[in-house]
Amino acid sequence: MPLLSEAFRTRLTLSLRHAGIVSKKGYPPATQLASDIAKKLEQHGIAVSMNTLSKTLDVLIVLGGDGTLLHVADQAARHSIPVLGINMGHLGFLTERTEEEAIAAIDELISGTVIIENRMMLKASLTKNNKTRNSRYALNEVVISKDTLDRVLQLSTRADKEYITTYKADGLIFSTPTGSTAYSLSAGGPLVYPGLASILVTPICPFMLSSRPVLLPANSLLRTSLESGHDHKARVIVDGQSAWAMDENDTLEIEAAKHPLQLITSPDRDYFSILRNKLHWGFQK
Repeated sequence: MPLLSEAFRTRLTLSLRHAGIVSKKGYPPATQLASDIAKKLEQHGIAVSMNTLSKTLDVLIVLGGDGTLLHVADQAARHSIPVLGINMGHLGFLTERTEEEAIAAIDELISGTVIIENRMMLKASLTKNNKTRNSRYALNEVVISKDTLDRVLQLSTRADKEYITTYKADGLIFSTPTGSTAYSLSAGGPLVYPGLASILVTPICPFMLSSRPVLLPANSLLRTSLESGHDHKARVIVDGQSAWAMDENDTLEIEAAKHPLQLITSPDRDYFSILRNKLHWGFQK
């Protein structure tokens, strides 16, 4: 799979002719910053598209938070468009540049050389009545969540041809290493360095305490189905967006996507400094 042979962190020389800017909807400070950045880029002869995404873009600048970036990650990855995230609130895991660092970050883009991290993404497909639905893509996670309050799901899960177990839980999270700091973390999953090529499987509120998260190779094909005879119903949620209703005898397939997200990162801030900031490691009360 191409993803596994790509370096995690590389230097990329950009030839900027056309930049896209996507800003958080309904947030005036993001709109104003987008206008300021557009003017700066246009002064250097770079065409700018606002709140649209096409394969002709040489870079995509996201102004908002991690949620804003997640909404465009799929298209950006499929078209191999490097993404720069600027957080309009607190420091984000993905939008790691602050609002105060925005202009300096744009200067780095204009200078031509940036540091990118190839962040693995997941491809999810649901087969229902022997018909496979259109695939969806996730930068953080794909979640199976129960529809009812009183029923524990029973999810028979395999990695390639090997049976893992039948999870008895409120749901199941399939996450990338990037997504290990999201829903999986709150469900008791481990932190996974984003340069590892792996898929993390984390049960949500498992019936048995011995049911633990599992870290699998990124070239695994995972299949999960609701066991029949229990009148189960569930939802499949992809990066926070409802994707499909899942019934008994439906099968959800998860695998690494062909294209990673090219995330532009700060030369002055590493993954562990972000963890220390977001998770308050070493902070004294």
